[in-house]
Amino acid sequence: NLIIASVLLDNQSLGFTIDNNNEAVHVELPETGIMTLVIEFSGKITDNMTGIYPSYYTVNDEKKEVIATQFESHFAREAFPCVDEPEAKATFDLSIKFDQTEGEIVLSNMPEVDTERRKETGLWTFDTTPRMSSYLLAFALGDLQGKTAKTKNGTEVGVFSTKAHVLRSLDFALDIAVRVIDFYEEYYGVKYPIPLSYHIALPDFSAGAMENWGLVTYREVYLLVDDNSTVKSRQNVALVIAHELAHQWFGNLVTMKWWDDLWLNESFANMMEYVSVDAIEPSWNIFEDFQTTGVPHALQRDATDGVQSVHMEVNHPDEINTLFDSAIVYAKGSRLMHMLRRWLGDEAFAKGLKAYFEKHQYNNTIGRDLWNALSDASGKDVSSFMDTWLEQPGYPVVSAEVVDDTLILSQKQFFIGEHEDKGRLWEIPLNTNWKGLPDTLSEERIEIPNYNQLAAENNGALRLNTANTAHYITDYQGELLDQLLEEFANLDTVSKLQILQERRLLAESGRISYASLVALLDLVEKEESFLIAQAAFFATVFGAPVPVQLLVFVVISFILLFLTRPLAVKYINTSTVKTNV
Repeated sequence: NLIIASVLLDNQSLGFTIDNNNEAVHVELPETGIMTLVIEFSGKITDNMTGIYPSYYTVNDEKKEVIATQFESHFAREAFPCVDEPEAKATFDLSIKFDQTEGEIVLSNMPEVDTERRKETGLWTFDTTPRMSSYLLAFALGDLQGKTAKTKNGTEVGVFSTKAHVLRSLDFALDIAVRVIDFYEEYYGVKYPIPLSYHIALPDFSAGAMENWGLVTYREVYLLVDDNSTVKSRQNVALVIAHELAHQWFGNLVTMKWWDDLWLNESFANMMEYVSVDAIEPSWNIFEDFQTTGVPHALQRDATDGVQSVHMEVNHPDEINTLFDSAIVYAKGSRLMHMLRRWLGDEAFAKGLKAYFEKHQYNNTIGRDLWNALSDASGKDVSSFMDTWLEQPGYPVVSAEVVDDTLILSQKQFFIGEHEDKGRLWEIPLNTNWKGLPDTLSEERIEIPNYNQLAAENNGALRLNTANTAHYITDYQGELLDQLLEEFANLDTVSKLQILQERRLLAESGRISYASLVALLDLVEKEESFLIAQAAFFATVFGAPVPVQLLVFVVISFILLFLTRPLAVKYINTSTVKTNV
């Protein structure tokens, strides 16, 4: 929707045509090569929350607005003519002039230059950006306030908002951003690439946040923390900041060639947000949050026949937005990255990332480039391990049983509801607590003899997928299930949660009866964890006929509210959030 007035080459007009169907302008060049085109154009600021758009808010009953940008995925073309695709990287020189009133400022990806000239002309000019994709360019202008601090390596970090908020609401985000950048620089072994890292809260924003290089934009709820903010909301703010900062390396410094590898950006950042927050605030036990949000979200959706795979082809810009799927690209993709990190080991994983960033910085890649770097660092074949998980929809259920002193492990795609089984197989990391078992299960079925001898050589009941980091569930049968449930009280919280989640899914699929879940209630009767109480509630309600669900939901809700209120209060009061700026 831009109006192209003219295209000039050495002050000579060139012919051009507008192709609205393809959102393109075709320019007739006399020759090819390095040349400078001057394109004169105009456009409109609209309320679509794409391109250049206004955010509205009120201060002291006065209506005001902030002008900002949202260029991902392909909306930079609404602001200026450009080759608006991830692989078309360029440097950008940005200058802005607007109807400025006293106190109003402009923020962008890079520091402002030539401030003395701006005082005379009103023209805000910013330093040249690094080589980057068009969708990462950003600016925001208006009556803004902010606070800044420095990282260990000297990066200027700033948090900004409108003046509708108290200034101290910026403190928490500023502290988290500084510490997360310090962590990433140490973990990746690669310095934060540009001079500043600004973060701005916008009153109107279509996404949760956007990783524009050096000027990350947020919904206000995901950046600002005031005196009334809960522990949960503070943790969410920390996770979102850590997610967007992970993109500054993975997505901005090194970028996907095309949108079909969007999963690589988002899955990686979704995984690293938990890794980084756990590192800077270990007392939060933040991985428990992923076990109660991302994990069940991915398992439930990915069990539906016909669900999309993580890696999807994209042939037209209109298809891009369909990729931003919270259950598959974010939750499942993140779980796959957690699974890969554990399979490789944290040291090899970090070493591979460092090599990947250093080799491909300021350029574009495909998923296999990352797999090659991780393979070189670990000595394992990452491509063959990951392909079955990325290209196939769904996930497996691993059945474990003992027959005539033989341990039998088998895999089959797990479904909830009507389905057509296509015989898919996965490279499954067993992640077992026992010695003497294979590292992975790639066949449909394996038999391991001398089970009793194997059990005598190991302590405790057999468990697969310990810590619940791999994307599959386990159906323990017979004595294996009995032994596991006998040890239930001594297991860690995540393992208990995993058992409850898996048994509920198995019942919902029809592999086991819902009646069998009732026996689990005896095991959780004395549990003090709110997470376990909540999981037990869902395990015993869902899957029953709808009228029964509604009745049980109402009754148990009142019971849980009464019984778990002290636990919830204890959980909140004993959780600490550090705000030391």
